[in-house]
Amino acid sequence: MIRRLAEKLPYLFWFATGFLLFAAFPPFGERMDAFFALAPAMFFARRNSPRKSFLCWFSNGLFFWVATLSWMPAIVKNDGPWPLVLLGWFALSAYCALYFGAFGWASATLWRWARPRAYVCRLAVIVVAEPLLWAGLELVRSRFGGGFAWNQLGVAPVNSGLGAPAVLGGVYLVSAAVVLVNGTFASVAERVFASYDANAPAVPRWARSVETILPVLLVLGLYSAARPFVAEASGGDRRNVIFGLVQRNFPCAFLPVEKDPDAVYSDLRFDLVSKLVAARPADPSGHLARYDAFLLPESALCESFKAGRASLVNSSAAAEFASQLMADGWSGSVIAGGSRIDRDPARLYNSLALYSDGPLQVYDKVHLVPFGEYIPGDKIFPSLQKMAPVGSCTAGEPKLLKIPAATGGVLAGPAICFEDTDSALMRSHAAAGAQILVFATNDSWFYGSCEPVQHAWQAVARAVETGLPVVRTGNSGVTGHVLPDGSATWLQDASGKPLVDSPGAMYANVTVRDGARQTPYVRLGDTPLFCAFLLLITAISVIKYKS
Repeated sequence: MIRRLAEKLPYLFWFATGFLLFAAFPPFGERMDAFFALAPAMFFARRNSPRKSFLCWFSNGLFFWVATLSWMPAIVKNDGPWPLVLLGWFALSAYCALYFGAFGWASATLWRWARPRAYVCRLAVIVVAEPLLWAGLELVRSRFGGGFAWNQLGVAPVNSGLGAPAVLGGVYLVSAAVVLVNGTFASVAERVFASYDANAPAVPRWARSVETILPVLLVLGLYSAARPFVAEASGGDRRNVIFGLVQRNFPCAFLPVEKDPDAVYSDLRFDLVSKLVAARPADPSGHLARYDAFLLPESALCESFKAGRASLVNSSAAAEFASQLMADGWSGSVIAGGSRIDRDPARLYNSLALYSDGPLQVYDKVHLVPFGEYIPGDKIFPSLQKMAPVGSCTAGEPKLLKIPAATGGVLAGPAICFEDTDSALMRSHAAAGAQILVFATNDSWFYGSCEPVQHAWQAVARAVETGLPVVRTGNSGVTGHVLPDGSATWLQDASGKPLVDSPGAMYANVTVRDGARQTPYVRLGDTPLFCAFLLLITAISVIKYKS
């Protein structure tokens, strides 16, 4: 029995992929693991049937997603029914794992086709097919069925300062580069183990070098091609915009008032101002410069007054609240989140409003969260609307907000909560002329988990993709700003880690550019990747049909 167990022990190696990939993301955050995490399962796909490869990759994907989405049960603390929360956690994990399984099946199919053919076919699978397949599947996951654009493979390198290719093809191109590096490690392992496998195909000595060196040269070339665009993002005519970023540690905004009947939040103004004044540095003469804008979380107006009196962004109470924050000249404008209701026809919106001396500007959330802000089909079957945790929201239209900064108006591309994972929406903001991206979220739903940090990592990818600076604030975290090259400055705790689940505020002096050129990714979008992916899927279908 012990001998049989010892013989089976090497099979555990094939399941290292799921653990190593999980370690690359928060809470561990070992970002560089992404460059070799896939290699064991890629090696497995080269030597096994499509069916076995699917099972191996699906199992690794299921472990990765269950572990990575371990923050979902935190919803139970906000009155989420635990059976439904657990069901949603495992259902979403299994759905995302299917994309891993699809990659494994397709990869094994390609290797069955390439093995008996000329060496150039093998090289094409390593250099072109596998990176394109992974990136294309990530794109489909990010768009299909409302889209779940979370923890793409390329997000880890982007947060390591290695995200430059995102200016060319988004985070998906970074993912493709990471797969290319993993494939190189799998090729090295294949050659090492070939001496122990009599059935291993012979690979010419010259081919071994090409198969190792070519992917490395391609990755280096990709980063070299992206570098000029990253450098360009920091040039041009520049102006500074001063933000006051506020991070509350308020319970979930939708916590019933009855649970805290004595709470009084009308002193929020004084709490905010004291934190912001403390966060703001003085000039050499001792004067404190005026903020151009206070940026409050998505849930700011829901938190501010009991029973949601000011939760409507277009209410008089909300306007009064914002006016109080601006009354003493501390800021020229306030950006805060809440809800908005159209009476005829009756529609509920999740909104972000900009209050200033001018007309009220309101952005209604475009990318709604399925089963969170609406139930699919609830507009057709109104009875389903009762199941939506925050009510059945209606999607808005993409729109920019104009911040009346002291140095001139600045066009901001807004995002509410999950929208900052939507690269297509942020790209549309950049194409419409946005000079900065402004993100407001409420991560108190997942209090006490790693979700806020995982969420904040997405903001870094959006900055590099669009070549625009990002300012971000969240209820419970994470708050800070990101430069176009991906350099991030977060509000930190005493240990130097991003501040999570604690209140705080920070001063952000952000540089914006006038008349800047758009990045190639903003101009071209995902069309090149999508077309190439369709051609690859067609080729795989033909290969499978003929076999």
